[in-house]
Amino acid sequence: MQKKTYKLYHGENLMPWAKGTAVKGAKGFIFLSGTEGHDPNQHFQKGGGIAEGAEAQWKLALQKIKDRLEEMGSSLENICHIFIFVAGPFPNGVVNSPNYRLDVLDDFFRKYYPPFCSDNNPPSSTLLGVALADPRMCVELQVIASIP
Repeated sequence: MQKKTYKLYHGENLMPWAKGTAVKGAKGFIFLSGTEGHDPNQHFQKGGGIAEGAEAQWKLALQKIKDRLEEMGSSLENICHIFIFVAGPFPNGVVNSPNYRLDVLDDFFRKYYPPFCSDNNPPSSTLLGVALADPRMCVELQVIASIP
């Protein structure tokens, strides 16, 4: 399998997301459902298990994504696109929301797959400000990954 991510620059500035990712020769793709910072051992619909605060929710969601990709025959390095759904407030835009934690995303990739840090060659991504399923939720992540 060949996977190439194309960097995106605005002027001379490298953006913290890619222009896009081209995949050739993959055995297939994984489309993960939205993944949130909720403890899977507690019943979500009964109000239990949502991690406290944006940082904790990001960390838990990212760990679940890593685990799910590995369970399904892929890994972080095969991520082609990340959808980031962030809950408000948005007085200065989604990027400046306290719930948008690029620092947590970078720390996670620095630990598990450094090429995807925002200052290196991250996958393409979509960032949306939304209302999530529970008002305590800060973020939900959705991933498309290739199967090598």
